[in-house]
Amino acid sequence: MLKIVYTIFFSALMGLTGFAQIENPVKWSYTAKKLADKTYELHLTAQIDPKWHLYAQDAGEGPEPTTISFDKNPLVKLEGAVVESGKLEKSYDPNFQSTLKYYSNKVDFIQKVKLKSSAATLVKGTVTYMVCNDNRCLPPKSVPFSVKIDGK
Repeated sequence: MLKIVYTIFFSALMGLTGFAQIENPVKWSYTAKKLADKTYELHLTAQIDPKWHLYAQDAGEGPEPTTISFDKNPLVKLEGAVVESGKLEKSYDPNFQSTLKYYSNKVDFIQKVKLKSSAATLVKGTVTYMVCNDNRCLPPKSVPFSVKIDGK
């Protein structure tokens, strides 16, 4: 009888762990596009699941805006600020009591860089972001990234 109780208990416990999956409605990809000799664009692209939205770098008052930080690299010079490319949406959010800016479906964060030599290198950093849907928000999340630049 004790074996049956333990079997039922552990089966139920294992079944519950299947429901405790971490929700991740944003999938990131990272690429480099050559513009000219030693000049590149770094693309940090967010694919956002339906019904979710990711906040812009200038989100408004309340939610965590998307921020991108780059690790120091002596071979790379950042040119200007990170630019957002996507369909920017704005709406009033009564939870934050503020008009907020965000993206649905997809957004591309673009940083122009200039190499100081023709050597290949990795540009590393972290993107921190927050996503919400109509019912709830997930806590801010930081994801490291790495983009290879050929340098040729």
